[in-house]
Amino acid sequence: MKLRLGTRGSRLALVQSELFARRLRDEGHEVEVVRIVTEGDVRPVDMSPGEGVFVAAIAQQLIAGEIEIAVHSAKDIPLDEDPALEIAAYPERADPRDALVTPSGGQSLDSLPGGATVGMDSPRRSGFVRAARPDLRVVPLHGNVETRLRRLDEREVDALVLATAGIERLGRGERIDQRLDPALVAPAPAQGALAVQARRSDIDLLRLLRSYDLPSVRLAVETEREVLKATGGTCRAPVGALASIDGDSFTLLVAGVNSDGTGKWVEHIAGACSDASRLAAAAGRRLLAEVALR
Repeated sequence: MKLRLGTRGSRLALVQSELFARRLRDEGHEVEVVRIVTEGDVRPVDMSPGEGVFVAAIAQQLIAGEIEIAVHSAKDIPLDEDPALEIAAYPERADPRDALVTPSGGQSLDSLPGGATVGMDSPRRSGFVRAARPDLRVVPLHGNVETRLRRLDEREVDALVLATAGIERLGRGERIDQRLDPALVAPAPAQGALAVQARRSDIDLLRLLRSYDLPSVRLAVETEREVLKATGGTCRAPVGALASIDGDSFTLLVAGVNSDGTGKWVEHIAGACSDASRLAAAAGRRLLAEVALR
């Protein structure tokens, strides 16, 4: 089967897409990786990205038949997916935690000096870091992983908080000072997971792609996204969720905070996998009742 696989053109997106393309090629399929410029790629470097800006242009080309497959970071996918498309596979998930990175290494969130500047790119990270260390100065710092690491090394900030998965997939895991406890800085729902998307009408292709789907990763991602959906939030909301699947049971951390660090709320729930969606949605509603999420 000859397949065109659409992806963003950033180095991380290409690395992630090549991980999946290589698996298809190993099965004898011809895969062409197609770079697509998204709205998120052309925004000013320090403009906060909006909902779906890294996904919409790729999804449009998928619907138009310009590509057959799209590979996304699962956390970027809007909750309202196009009915013409389907997430056919959630393959292996990388470490979902956030990480602290400093120029010299060897630091932790606790050991950073008072007043240190910490660059990050989301209200979620800002809120949880401020809740843990109100004395730190949070600096909005956007751009791809390599751009943020360069700006850190140029001393624009004293530290960064960003996704562990992105650093490791780029082969820069040695830069990580501390993998942050999810109860301290709760990961974004679906962080670290990849989503492989195709048209619902491509029955044969969907059958192929579903063979790469890991049910435990799918359940974890969908459970975490149920929390976000229940709060009425977007991928930019200061909401964190992390599910773990063990046989027929699951555990779920649900957390929220205001972006100024106030009102932090954390809940741990557990139950049967068959109840995961219902229990996650209920936890999301409790979160919304407890935290303003501004």
